[in-house]
Amino acid sequence: MWLGPEEVLLANALWVTERANPFFLLQRRRGHGKGGGLTGLLVGTLDVVLDSSARVAPYRILHQTQDSQIYWAVACGSSRKEITKHWEWLENNLLQTLSIFDNEDDITTFIKGKIHGIIAEENKNQQPLGEEDPGKFKEAELKMRKQFGMPEVEKLVNYYSCSYWKGRVPRQGWLYLTVNHLCFYSFLLGKEVTLIVQWVDVTQLEKNATLLFPECIKVSTRDSELYFSMFLNINETFKLMEQLANIAMRQLLDNEGFLEDKSLPKPSKPLKNISALKRDLDARAKNDWYRATFRLPKDERLDGHTDCTLWTPFNKMHIPGQMFVSNNYICFASKAEEACHLIIPLREVAVVEKADSSSVLPRPLSISTKSKMTFLFANLKDRDFLVQRISDFLQRTPSKKSDGSGRKWKGSFSDTGCEEFPEVSSSSPPAVSPTSTLNNQLVPSFCTGEVPTASQGLLKLFRRNSEELLGPKGAKEKMKEESWNIHFFEYGRGMCMYRTAKTRELVLKGIPENLRGELWLLFSGAWNEMVTLPGYYAELVEKSMGKYSLATEEIERDLHRSMPEHPAFQNELGIAALRRVLTAYAFRNPTIGYCQAMNIVTSVLLLYCNEEEAFWILVALCERMLPDYYNSRVVGALVDQGIFEELTRDYLPQLSEKMQELGVISTISLSWFLTLFLSVMPFESAVVIVDCFFYEGIKLILQVSLAILDANMEKLLNCCDEGEAMTVLGRYLDNVVNRQSISPPIPHLHALLTSGDEPPLEVDIFELIKTSYEKFSNLRADDIEQMRFKQRLKVIQSLEDTAKRSVVRAISGDIGFSMEQLEELYVVFKAKHLTSCYWGSSRTAAAHRDQSLPYLEQYRIDLEQFRELFASLTLWSCGLHTPVLAGRMFRLLDENRDSLINFKEFVTGMSGMYHGDLTEKLKLLYKLHLPPALISEEAESALEATSYFTEDISTEVSPFVSELDFFLHCESQEAATQEDRGGRNGDSKEKA
Repeated sequence: MWLGPEEVLLANALWVTERANPFFLLQRRRGHGKGGGLTGLLVGTLDVVLDSSARVAPYRILHQTQDSQIYWAVACGSSRKEITKHWEWLENNLLQTLSIFDNEDDITTFIKGKIHGIIAEENKNQQPLGEEDPGKFKEAELKMRKQFGMPEVEKLVNYYSCSYWKGRVPRQGWLYLTVNHLCFYSFLLGKEVTLIVQWVDVTQLEKNATLLFPECIKVSTRDSELYFSMFLNINETFKLMEQLANIAMRQLLDNEGFLEDKSLPKPSKPLKNISALKRDLDARAKNDWYRATFRLPKDERLDGHTDCTLWTPFNKMHIPGQMFVSNNYICFASKAEEACHLIIPLREVAVVEKADSSSVLPRPLSISTKSKMTFLFANLKDRDFLVQRISDFLQRTPSKKSDGSGRKWKGSFSDTGCEEFPEVSSSSPPAVSPTSTLNNQLVPSFCTGEVPTASQGLLKLFRRNSEELLGPKGAKEKMKEESWNIHFFEYGRGMCMYRTAKTRELVLKGIPENLRGELWLLFSGAWNEMVTLPGYYAELVEKSMGKYSLATEEIERDLHRSMPEHPAFQNELGIAALRRVLTAYAFRNPTIGYCQAMNIVTSVLLLYCNEEEAFWILVALCERMLPDYYNSRVVGALVDQGIFEELTRDYLPQLSEKMQELGVISTISLSWFLTLFLSVMPFESAVVIVDCFFYEGIKLILQVSLAILDANMEKLLNCCDEGEAMTVLGRYLDNVVNRQSISPPIPHLHALLTSGDEPPLEVDIFELIKTSYEKFSNLRADDIEQMRFKQRLKVIQSLEDTAKRSVVRAISGDIGFSMEQLEELYVVFKAKHLTSCYWGSSRTAAAHRDQSLPYLEQYRIDLEQFRELFASLTLWSCGLHTPVLAGRMFRLLDENRDSLINFKEFVTGMSGMYHGDLTEKLKLLYKLHLPPALISEEAESALEATSYFTEDISTEVSPFVSELDFFLHCESQEAATQEDRGGRNGDSKEKA
């Protein structure tokens, strides 16, 4: 390749001149090619350790002048053929012209200009649009492709200098992290180390330090453990490796390959040696954290963040923290954990203005909402730019539409303090409490009109014990409501509420029934999606009703199993509402469809919310708060089960070993996590856990689970088997009570477990939650996400191994291969399918993968992939005609004519070639010369060849036909010989 002329002071250091003329030298790097001796080994080692460009381009051309000691590098090449092409161009196009010049400086200037012109012309023709990777990074990517044989579609994300530990000897080299592979190369004193690991094969990633290995990264696969150390920034490297491995796991889980974000804004300044892909992954990590922290929709993208302070009127303080701005929200998180979180939807913003600066309040920014709340930020570094970005987003924000939910937030604020928001004029609808807008009348269903539905939570329609509202419990409930009303007055109400430690304190004391639906919507983030997509649920219901699928069949089967003890689901009103919500979600997300336990959770949501609200909370649960919980393999629940086991080892070590011995954790955790304790605990108690879950997330579920094990530790340690342990835990959970509930107790059908004569002790749910915070509150959301990644690797790889064993067992009886051979073939077949997902031009096989199919049907390959496997694995490869024979074999195996074959079809063909007897092989070969294996074009070609063969018997017949005849002749001769031997043996036996 041509180089922008670079000055070279020592032309002959570590280089050997092979060709020369008065103006140019062609040189080869010492140690490249044959020979080189000790000098070559040393030079090769230096090139690897110092990441010299000579490792990938061992040839170069220098420009020289007779009276100067300065040389200029004008071209380099990875092969002799490439550099010779450049040399010949220079000789043919420049030598005669250069001889005209009298001044050597003019010669050098002319050559520089010519080379720059050539490079500019090549870049104009070859450089793809949007290319923004720096030159040094492109050079590293070229080295990676050359060293490891990667195609151009395999993108390098980043590369690092490090040491690979082979035994007790460190090998210094370079680690290349691509989208789909981890690669390492080292060359030290003649010893070369090359490693290539697919991310989909990684089973564990750990960052640790031992006496033998200093701070290092351990990469585990099914077959090996690799250790890398001596990184300049090990944390950055490990974080990137986690991201890439996680992308690979997503590919195994739901066939989501990596797609580069083309809309990522370009940096204002060039970033040295940072690729566009690395910036893309960094942005994704920040977006994931941002959405998870503030419970925002999954398509929300962070635009930027800056340090600032926020004036909090409830305590008259400026709280330091960070402001986050995205396309639809402005958020704030205090530096002190739980001091204050704030979410301001741009749809609610009325005015954004810069206030006057002062020594007390430098660079302030005031944001006012339509509900007359004002937020004052200060100490903003680049206030003008921030205001401009917010203004740009506001211009693109559609005006707020009616959400149709019937809920309205009542807010009250001014910029100087808290005062009651004045009543709205009579011409406008008054601001009222969310609960007061819910009427008790029944409105027709917007689907069929046959079954009515409620515009409010079902609990209000089916409350049976109204006298409880007048007793002590009712008074307690009123006190709770009053506490929340005071909180709303001081901290705001609705999405723009200040969320502080005080908010959490109120949640842990229990949410009043009248506010439960509103606060679930708020804390889960479901309110945002419901407001921005008005009418979406009604459309889904209309489209989905009357449609039949496997999901709808399962929904119908489980409808009457959803809280059958509650009166709301003992009639068609509650059942119809539940059916509509579950069917609408299955229609929205066919990847999940319907999973058992969704019916239980949704039925509880419908008790406190109307249908649309319940639907959007279900969306938040399935797609954000409990990711991958409700797919066909409940991967998310298994991941959190692994976290629970790990936490049990850390916090309850004396119990952990016993629980593993009994095998209890895997049994209990799925039912606890999938239904948020609703299926294993009395309803009025479990719903308090749901309150806390919507505010705290999965952390609360893990804390309570640990507290339950801790409370029953002594009994569990004395258990002899799993059944006894389950009885202990079942009795405990059955007797967790909520003495503050104003709803009548609902019979709990989990299990009526009794043992002995002693009556079980009741456990107050609020005491249980309080204990969980006292003993296990140091769990952090960031730590849980880190543990989730670690467990996700383990769980998905375990599921893949289970799938492999299931497939092999399903076909082992019909195939001649052994179990071990089938497993090896499955690995090769699956790898070919996955390769098509990220290297295939059309990604045909990936597009046809159906997660609902049995494992045997999920991985499939197309014709091109089959040809590659056929050429490398079969005994019937026949030179130039291998692609033709492979194509015929593929068409023969493709029974359903979808241009894809599954693993069973693949090994059936392989078995016929490897294990069939002579007759079966001949039959198979014969079928390859008949339709459908033989297509019309090949048939016409064969007829022409046969006609020519009959007219003139010569060696110029179709090679494929002649090879077939020769093959059939040899097979028939062998058969005749075996038959003749058999006859002789028979005659000799008769004579004997």
